[in-house]
Amino acid sequence: MEYVYAALILNETGEEINEENVTAVLEGAGADVDESRVKALVAALEDVDIEDAVEQAAAAPAAAGAAGGAAAGGADESEADEAEQADEEEAAEEEEDDDEDDDAGGEGLGELFG
Repeated sequence: MEYVYAALILNETGEEINEENVTAVLEGAGADVDESRVKALVAALEDVDIEDAVEQAAAAPAAAGAAGGAAAGGADESEADEAEQADEEEAAEEEEDDDEDDDAGGEGLGELFG
């Protein structure tokens, strides 16, 4: 993730996203730099408009929430109850998955931040 952050920092400051600059940002942050990951990142971002990608990513959750709200607003009560029950079941499944992830060797954001 720190590699992506380095690219975002370079983009925000108007610097070119190249191997040398990404490596400098990572080293400046005290990260261990894997040159193959740096090369892969630079190659992957070669034809990407980062500003556009960030805007689309920021708009995606809002659009999904608005579409879900509009669909639920037009449903009758029995459909709304069924949808609510399905959402609760899905949330319970996600909780179980999260619990399994916690047991899977400490991966996830919790491990990154303590």
